[in-house]
Amino acid sequence: MSVFNQSRSYIIRIIFLAVFVIIILQLVNLQIFGSKYHQLAIDNAVFQKIVYPERGIIYDRNGKPVLNNTIMFDLMVTPFEVRNIDTLAFCTLMQIDTADFKQRITEAILKNSRVRPSVFMGLLTPEMQARFEENSWRFPGFALVERPVRTYPYNVGAHFLGYISEVSPKDIERSGGFYKMGDYIGKNGLEFNYERVLMGQRGVEYMIKDNKNRLVGSYENGQFDTTAIAGRGLKTHLDVELQVLAEKLMQNKVGAVVAIDPKTGGILAMTSGPTFNPNDLSGSQKNANFGKMALDVKAPLLNRAIKGQYPPGSTFKPLGGLVALDEGMITPSFGYPCGGGYYACGRRVGCTHAGGGHAANLRLAIANSCNSYFVDVYRKAVDNPRIGNMRKGFETWADYMHKFGLGVRLGVDLPSEDKGNIPTVEDYDKEYKGSWSSCTNLTLGIGQDKMTTTPLQLANAMCIIANKGYYYIPHFVDSLEDETLADAAILTKYREKHEVLTHISDTAYNAIINGMHDVVTHGTA
Repeated sequence: MSVFNQSRSYIIRIIFLAVFVIIILQLVNLQIFGSKYHQLAIDNAVFQKIVYPERGIIYDRNGKPVLNNTIMFDLMVTPFEVRNIDTLAFCTLMQIDTADFKQRITEAILKNSRVRPSVFMGLLTPEMQARFEENSWRFPGFALVERPVRTYPYNVGAHFLGYISEVSPKDIERSGGFYKMGDYIGKNGLEFNYERVLMGQRGVEYMIKDNKNRLVGSYENGQFDTTAIAGRGLKTHLDVELQVLAEKLMQNKVGAVVAIDPKTGGILAMTSGPTFNPNDLSGSQKNANFGKMALDVKAPLLNRAIKGQYPPGSTFKPLGGLVALDEGMITPSFGYPCGGGYYACGRRVGCTHAGGGHAANLRLAIANSCNSYFVDVYRKAVDNPRIGNMRKGFETWADYMHKFGLGVRLGVDLPSEDKGNIPTVEDYDKEYKGSWSSCTNLTLGIGQDKMTTTPLQLANAMCIIANKGYYYIPHFVDSLEDETLADAAILTKYREKHEVLTHISDTAYNAIINGMHDVVTHGTA
């Protein structure tokens, strides 16, 4: 054999040997060091089941659960794993059409990518859940996941308890990625305000799938699982029996009822009419029910107790009387000769009483709700000569209103509280080009003109009178389950005493309180 042929043969043998070594090394890398195909195998054989925690329970003052948890099932989809299924059979089983199927798959991909599980159909009815369980092996990429949802044994408290729903992309963004698609979050009421307490912590179970996509057991005896941690409960000041009564009394009415314990600021009952059954926003029909209520012209979703802004009318009169007493403009014995109306400003402000001494003193004026008396008292407070001028007098009067909690947000532990309106000097200057007087807005003395308040604000103002000058911010939650020092920041502001008008004498408060007693027992209430 020539030297050339020997050399060529030698080179060919080296090439084959090199290729062989490369193949061996690659096999070793794939089998021993590489994780890509191992992970693919795991993904095909193991299902990552999210375990959603039970949310904390909300209790009334006597330990009765106002809401609780029950288990329903979500149908989850991982779009990447949905291959070669009978789409028509699936749609028939789940009672949807193929266009809806495609839309839901597309939304899952857009919201959460192809490889992450998303909710395909939330909160299945028991019948639909059973149908899918029997046929789940036919539809790879789909799986049932337990979902704790709320149930309301007393069917009350919809406006302040709030509701929960799946997080939106904006919720996820605001949380900095803490929430994931499929998580539920408090959307309103106490559910929203105390989300971090109630939510709990999600867990994960790794389950083995067989070749028909059925879950047949835990992976590696559960050593990689993490346990879901239930949320903590809230103990409230609410009296659920009183709440039931309040909602019964508000049936077929528009308005609100608020009952507060003056000594703690704890809300005993709050209802808004028209109301709705909170169970309507839990379960498989919650989205449909929400849509109907959102379009209802009666606005059943509106919590009028904190968002309804109304002229307080005669309920304001005790506050006006107290201001005049404190400013020294009247005494409890001051009377007004009402003949059926107030005429001092060149226009009549009518009164439902005429003569008979119905406003012979402050107590009688409150009991008989004399408009003339309290219009006159308002003008005396605003035109107080000791203050210097009418504008300063009006600003002093408005400052009293803010101390009573009117025209400001009180800080109740619910979202979206409105502050009502106490008009300002600037408001009247703008409207009347600087030319106005106490006659211009004299009906402020009977809770009208530009004044609006919420029912919660009025209830709190009455607490200030009952306490003779102090209040606690109205709130529902008294304590948290397993409360820690770190929780103090959440509740501290509700445990602070606000002494806003304690300088007013007991004599003045007693005159107002006696009149309020009389208006209920034999007056105009």
